[in-house]
Amino acid sequence: MSSSPRPLFDRSFSAFLFDMDGTIINSIPATERVWSRWALKHGLDVATFLPTMHGQRGIDTIGRLGLPGVDPVAEAKEVERGELEDVDGVVPIAGAIAFLSSLPADRWGIVTSAPVALAQRRLAAAGMPLPGVIVTADDVTRGKPAPDGYRLGAERLGFDPADCLVFEDVPAGILAGEGAGAQVVVITATHHHPIETSHPTLTSYEGVATQVDADGKLRLVRIAGEANQR
Repeated sequence: MSSSPRPLFDRSFSAFLFDMDGTIINSIPATERVWSRWALKHGLDVATFLPTMHGQRGIDTIGRLGLPGVDPVAEAKEVERGELEDVDGVVPIAGAIAFLSSLPADRWGIVTSAPVALAQRRLAAAGMPLPGVIVTADDVTRGKPAPDGYRLGAERLGFDPADCLVFEDVPAGILAGEGAGAQVVVITATHHHPIETSHPTLTSYEGVATQVDADGKLRLVRIAGEANQR
C-alpha cells in the first residue's frame, strides 16, 4: 500500500524520486533491440520474454530465468555492452526536461535499475538534466521490486521515503516505491495498454508543474487546460 490515500494534487512532498527508463526517458526501442538479440541467442520466445524484463536489473532478469550453463553476471555485462552501444532513439518523455529543470536541485533524484555507465549514457543521449543524487543498479544488492533503491535515494536527499513522491512506470518499480513507504504516481507515456493500478497516473509531464510551498515542500499543480492526470 502507498503511504497516503490523499489525491496527488492535495498534498506536498519533501522530494521527488524518478525512475529513468519509461518514466523520464523513452529507451524502450533500444532496450528491446538489445534484449531481443540476447533472447534469441538463448532460444527464448522474444514476444513472451520482453514484457518480463522492464524495470529490473539485468542480472536479476537473467538469474530469474535459471538457464542452464548461463552466468547471470557475465551475461548481464554482455547485455550492458550492447545497450551502451545502442542509444538510437532514446528521447525524453514529453515535458520531462522542462519539468525536471524547474525542480530545486536538492529536492529530486533518479533511482534506476540500469548500471551507472548506462544511466549516464542514456541521460546524456536524451539531453536530460542531472540531479545530485542518482541511485543505480551498482548501488544496491537487491534491485526493484525490493525497496532498497528508493530508500537509499531518499536517504541521500536527506528525507524520509514517506515524505517523497516516486514516479514510476512498471509494476516492479511501483512495488519498490510502495515498499519504501512512498507515495507513487505512474507515468503512462510509453504504455501500449492501460495499466491496472490504484495509484494516480500521468500520461506525461505536460500539463503539470511544481509549486514550492512556503515551508519549502514541493506540490504538483495542474496547468490550466492541460491537465493529464487520472
